[in-house]
Amino acid sequence: MKDEATFDRILASLHEAALDPARWPGFSAAFDEALGVRGHSLMFGDGESDEEAQIRFLWTCERGERRPDLERLYFGTYYPLDERVPRLRRAPVGRLLHNTEVWTEQELKTSPVYQVFRNHANCADAVNVRLDGPCGSRISWMVHDPIDRDGWSSARLDSIRLLLPHIRHTVRVQVALAKAGTLGMMLENLLDATAVGVIHLDGRARIVAANDRARSLLQTGDVLFDTGGCLFARAPAANTNLQTLLARALPPFGTQGTGGTMTAKRPSGLPPLVLHVIPVAGGSTEPGAWPVAALVLLPDTAHATDVDIAAVAQTLRFTRAESQVAVLLARGLSVREVAAATGRRVSTVRSHIKHMYAKHGLTRQADLVRLVHALAGVDGNSPGALYSAGP
Repeated sequence: MKDEATFDRILASLHEAALDPARWPGFSAAFDEALGVRGHSLMFGDGESDEEAQIRFLWTCERGERRPDLERLYFGTYYPLDERVPRLRRAPVGRLLHNTEVWTEQELKTSPVYQVFRNHANCADAVNVRLDGPCGSRISWMVHDPIDRDGWSSARLDSIRLLLPHIRHTVRVQVALAKAGTLGMMLENLLDATAVGVIHLDGRARIVAANDRARSLLQTGDVLFDTGGCLFARAPAANTNLQTLLARALPPFGTQGTGGTMTAKRPSGLPPLVLHVIPVAGGSTEPGAWPVAALVLLPDTAHATDVDIAAVAQTLRFTRAESQVAVLLARGLSVREVAAATGRRVSTVRSHIKHMYAKHGLTRQADLVRLVHALAGVDGNSPGALYSAGP
């Protein structure tokens, strides 16, 4: 990255894109110019096996312009043939991989996918990276070839690494807003949303406005509350995380804030609350919403909040620990977030998931989530929760 001001400009455009995908080309233009690259492709998908993997969206941009022709060509013809896909699915999270690391030497000569990338998409010498998405999904980002002959300098690679957590956060916010049916809304219109809690903060982190769901959470006060117009989390550890996120999103004047995500435990075995903090560029992008400087989003992930852990345990023959993991996954948390929210190791959470798969003949996390969603509204103390589902 050329300088701190350039990085701040790129972050600002990325935060705008988090709320509205139509602004993604604006981020692309700033990113491509700053790094001196020919474009980039962002892919979001899920599925636990090679056969079940599906693309949920694919955006390819070159110099600030979307390339729907390349997106259709790849999605419609070359995705099933792409040798990189299973390798990236198993690649270490956040590790930058050159084309020579995701295609074999022979495939670089014979792969029809690579030939299309090289001849039509300026991706002969691209860099690829995998990031974790929500609910076991994956984010793949390919940065296209450098424009000059300097190749992938350490400075260019370091710039990409700096942006990785922000790319991940942007996609996670978009997924949460899309599930709530609010993706692309203006800031003031977000306050009308019912499936996501929305809090507007000014530059001093004081609450400017909140919608009904957010106000209900604040009035209950078991996880979040407000004092003197400022937002706090009830648990000390969660409050430390929250205040850190707010400080990063609302830095001193002249510095671009950064977004972040956290979870906060809820009482009585309820799934934890997911909380996204997003800096807002202010009057330049949303004149009617000034003086909003940051958003706090509290998504109510589809139906999972209505799932009773006791009902999951009794109906699906899961242990209490397995049921808690299942409900958290259904709420949209990743395996790592479930581990953090429950104080367990990632390996322990994965072991619980495997046991649940075995009990019902499942092979995919998506099937487990659907099974849990089917129990929305079932009371664990009712006779109807005692039947035995599955084989």
